[in-house]
Amino acid sequence: MKQLDIDNILEDIEVLIEKRNTGALQNIIIDLHPADIAQILSHIKKDERSYLFSILPPKIASDVLSELDPPIVEDLTEELGVEKISKIVDQMDSDDAADFVSSIPEEMVPEILDRIPEEDSNEIKELLHYEEDTAGGIMALEYVALPMDATVKQAIHEIRRLKAEQEITDIYSIYVVDDENRLLGVVSLSDLALAEDFTQLKEIMKTDIPKITPDMDQEEVANIFSKYDLVSMPVVDQENHLIGRITIDDVVDVLEEEGSEDMAYIAGAPDEEITEDSIFKLARARLPWLLVAFMGELLAAFILNQFDVTLQQKLMIASFIPIIMAMGGSTAQQASVIVIRGLATGDLSLRDTGPRLLKEFRISLLNSLFFAIVLFLIVYLWDSAYFATILAVSIFVVINNAAIIGALVPLTFKRLKIDPALAAAPFISTTNDILGILIYLTISTLLLSHGI
Repeated sequence: MKQLDIDNILEDIEVLIEKRNTGALQNIIIDLHPADIAQILSHIKKDERSYLFSILPPKIASDVLSELDPPIVEDLTEELGVEKISKIVDQMDSDDAADFVSSIPEEMVPEILDRIPEEDSNEIKELLHYEEDTAGGIMALEYVALPMDATVKQAIHEIRRLKAEQEITDIYSIYVVDDENRLLGVVSLSDLALAEDFTQLKEIMKTDIPKITPDMDQEEVANIFSKYDLVSMPVVDQENHLIGRITIDDVVDVLEEEGSEDMAYIAGAPDEEITEDSIFKLARARLPWLLVAFMGELLAAFILNQFDVTLQQKLMIASFIPIIMAMGGSTAQQASVIVIRGLATGDLSLRDTGPRLLKEFRISLLNSLFFAIVLFLIVYLWDSAYFATILAVSIFVVINNAAIIGALVPLTFKRLKIDPALAAAPFISTTNDILGILIYLTISTLLLSHGI
């Protein structure tokens, strides 16, 4: 599939929207991939977006909605009536439908669910019971399941029937179940295609397969997919009853979502959507994290004020505060990002806390020793061995302290079942500033008072 260059057609689309040329617009966009249509909608104005989306057939509109960011979905649903939304929901897979329904105003949900077939409505209600960031929140209830004595020919016939009736879209595997719908094994489409028509599924099914429960965190699900190179995985309850499946396209979305979320936490804007138009919502999302940094730096300023005698005694001590703080901050960020990434990918676990802290400390020992020597030599040539010693000892202690904080805080957050990415937000930088200032000025005061 050739990737569409949106910029080449965006101007033409905007002109056609202005002229309300519905026929020409439909000729252009209906043959596009839903992701490309979603990208176009993300790049045009709000009123243009509403018109363009309104001319999409329900099936295409349902595929496009699942590709859009929440703020745009919210804007579009405000313009659509209940009848239009109901038609769109009816065309969605169960997992996408549940995600969409959960994002629209609560007062609209009962009326929408009443307008779609009862079976689809019940599936959506079932999925809405699961937390958004769990396996149950991303699983689909559509799957192909057959008894173990079914033949390959019967399985292929069932797949064709479901595809023809549009009851299921992507099929990667057939699940083999007993009379009570307990999962016994799985047959991949490749194994199915290579087997003889009258081969029974029990002869070609694989029984040693990873399974997940609906309450498993979606990030853990993504790690399992990555570890075992899976494209589809069954979801079972505590009694091993098959209740749904998760496919690779859902996992890709999870990886993107988790990565974006971690980057947002690191930037201190965790609730912000890039496509959000309201500056008040954006400001409100950033304000709490800026407030944390503000209060932390006020505390750092208070500490500075307590050491005013030391600063007056040696002006050069104040001159080197920025470099001491910068080295500590950079060290803490390096350690925290490495640990957060390891926890996210599964390369690190809580059992690795001790070894990880020891490793970070050993790394920081080498780095801090290097910068202590460099700073000592520079200040020795600039001022004196007396002050060079103060700075060398300070930067050595500050860097090692920052490395431990940077590695320990995300691991602690993980143990407390809080997203470790929160640690890389203003929390670590502010904590490091406070402790770094305190360490630096305490060492300076002690050494100056003893005339070292």
